[in-house]
Amino acid sequence: MSTSVSALAETTARVQEATTFLFVPGNRSDRFDKALATGADVIVLDLEDSVARGDKATARTEVVRWLSEGGRACVRVNSVGDPEHIGDVDALSDLPGLTAVMVPKADDSVRYLDLRQRLRCPVIALIESAVGVDRSGVIAADPGVARLAFGHLDYAVDLGAEPTRIAMLHARSQLVLASRVANKPGPVDGVTTALNDGAVLADDVRYAIELGMAGKLLIHPSQVEPSRTAFHPSDIAVAHARKIVDAAASGAAVRVDGFMVDAPVLARAHAVLRAAGAPTPHVD
Repeated sequence: MSTSVSALAETTARVQEATTFLFVPGNRSDRFDKALATGADVIVLDLEDSVARGDKATARTEVVRWLSEGGRACVRVNSVGDPEHIGDVDALSDLPGLTAVMVPKADDSVRYLDLRQRLRCPVIALIESAVGVDRSGVIAADPGVARLAFGHLDYAVDLGAEPTRIAMLHARSQLVLASRVANKPGPVDGVTTALNDGAVLADDVRYAIELGMAGKLLIHPSQVEPSRTAFHPSDIAVAHARKIVDAAASGAAVRVDGFMVDAPVLARAHAVLRAAGAPTPHVD
C-alpha cells in the first residue's frame, strides 16, 4: 500500500470515528488555532454559510495559508452550484493539512469519488434538502463519501417546515438507515443554536444518539466538551453493560436486573463497552 493510500485510509478512519465537528468561519483566521485548542475531533473551516459573499476570496486565502503552514482541518467548500465552488476546490488541491472536505447541499448529482481523488481526503456529504434526503441511500453508497451529515436548518427551509424534532424525525432516521445500509458510520447531526444552554445541547445529543446519529456539528467552542461527554457512555451505562456481558459468559439464557438477556441485548452491551474503550471478550 502506497503512503498516499495509507494516509487517506487513516484520515478517513479518523473522520468516521469522530463525534465532534467544530465550525470556524473561514475569514476568522484569529480563531483557527483557538478552535484547534478545544480538542474537537474535527475542525471545519467554513467557506460557505458563515462567510459573506464579499469575503469569500479573503476566507479562501486565509484557509489555504493556515493549512499550508502546519494547520490541519476539514474545509466546508461552497456548494457545487455556487460560482465559488471551483475556486475552492482548485485552491485546496495538494494541501497536506486538508483532512476532509465537507460538501454542502449534497445530492446525488455530485461526483464525490472524483472530489476525493482530486483532494486526496475523505468527503463528508452534508444533506440539507428534500432531494438530498430522498437520495441519501445513493449518496451514502458512493465510494467517495466517508460519512453523511445533516443540515437540519436548511432542510427545514427547503421543506417549508419548522426545524422541530417531529418535523425532522423522518430525515434523521432516513440518514441513519442510509448510512447503515451503506456500511458507513452513523451520520453527524445538525447544530444546536442555543449557545449558552448546556442542558439544551446535552438533550439534543442524547436525542440524536437514540436515533442512531453518531456525531454532532458544533458552532461554539463551549459545545465541544459537553458533546464529547454526551457521546461517551456514562459510568452507569458501562457498569450495566459489563454486568450483562459477565452474566452471559456462561452461554445460558440469563436475566439481569429482571430483564432477559438475548443476543441483541448482549450485542448492545458489547457496543457500549467498545464505545467506552473497555475490554470485551472475543465474540464469534
